[in-house]
Amino acid sequence: MIAPDTSESPRHRSAFAEPLFRRYFVSSCFSTFAGWLLRFLLGWSAWELTESAFWVGMVASLMLLPTFVLSPIFGIVSDRINPRNGLLATLTCQAAIAAVTALTLALGLFSLPALLCLAVLLGAATAAHTPIRLALIPRLVTRDALPSAIGYSAIIFNTSRIVGPAAGAGLLAVVSVAWAFVASSLLFLLTLPVMLSLRIENAAHTRASRSMRVELAAGLRYARQHRGIRLILAFTLINGMLGRTAIELLPALSGRLLRGDASTLAMLTACAGVGSILGGLIISRQSGNETRLLSIVIGSLLAGSLALMLIYLLPGVVAVGVLVMAVGMITTMVGTGCQALAQLRVDDSFRGRVLSLWTVLAMGTPAIGAFVLGALADAFGFAVSLLGFGVFGLLATLLLARKRRWLMQTGRTRGPQDDRSV
Repeated sequence: MIAPDTSESPRHRSAFAEPLFRRYFVSSCFSTFAGWLLRFLLGWSAWELTESAFWVGMVASLMLLPTFVLSPIFGIVSDRINPRNGLLATLTCQAAIAAVTALTLALGLFSLPALLCLAVLLGAATAAHTPIRLALIPRLVTRDALPSAIGYSAIIFNTSRIVGPAAGAGLLAVVSVAWAFVASSLLFLLTLPVMLSLRIENAAHTRASRSMRVELAAGLRYARQHRGIRLILAFTLINGMLGRTAIELLPALSGRLLRGDASTLAMLTACAGVGSILGGLIISRQSGNETRLLSIVIGSLLAGSLALMLIYLLPGVVAVGVLVMAVGMITTMVGTGCQALAQLRVDDSFRGRVLSLWTVLAMGTPAIGAFVLGALADAFGFAVSLLGFGVFGLLATLLLARKRRWLMQTGRTRGPQDDRSV
């Protein structure tokens, strides 16, 4: 675990003050942009091949599903290996997937079964990439610079989520789909020399002799017994059920609330993206002060609950757009804040496994929340449903806020070396 900060007022340190992070940042810009470009191109190929919304949705699901199944396993792997070498492998795999897709298109072998297989492969590569990337970041910066590094990573992610598909659409206007996939593959390959320049030593605690089942059980028990980690994961769960759920349902909110068209949805999506970038920027200005980070998480969740309750009450596209921007900002602040707290509190020997649990909650909860909120909205209307979700968020956050002292308590009676009995 990163050593606790004993100073009364920890100072903010920019992640860009760390040479290793500066090099990683360049690599991350290219790889994250390439990832969103590749996802867009596969989605577009699904539509061009089938002209079916069902198959487009199926491809999107297949790119996400492996995260829930494989992330805990790759969390174990990331605790065993040098994370830099792991990222070299996952980036190479994603480059190969883009190149193989381009080749099948060029040879006229592209088909629906091939597309579905490629989507599953990309989902598996992404499931491996995320926990390994999260395990690498604390190895690049000091404690005070860790929230800054996580905040800037969130900015890269949310900027690429907007720019990647837009660039993909522009690319398809001037080149064929096959050459667009080639461009994505080259972007991934450009990251490899930078990653190779990072000198990261293997962790001293790495033990690959135990089985995956034993390691997974040990990680789950660690998270269950560590009160601070439990609290952080609970806040992550609430965030997924509130802000992230609202963002996932923007198409329905746009159509039902504003009677809008595609341009209205595009505007709301852009507002959410801008808010997310601002949220990442705010977290990037924080130090490693865990008490302050927790206060930001709690305050943001309370504000997000209120904003969710107000969305249906304020008339007009502009007012709703401002609230959606606020929700996007708050959601990112809570998500990155919880990730920073988890990184600061977790033992190094369990980092990958705990962060894989965080990933599953952060990515999986919005899907469940969107299903529940959508069903409630169809049955009772958005006004009542959003009000109910907002009240739930307020009460749950206030209840957990009373347990904030748990953050500084491990709640564990045994060290990592004692997990052999699992």
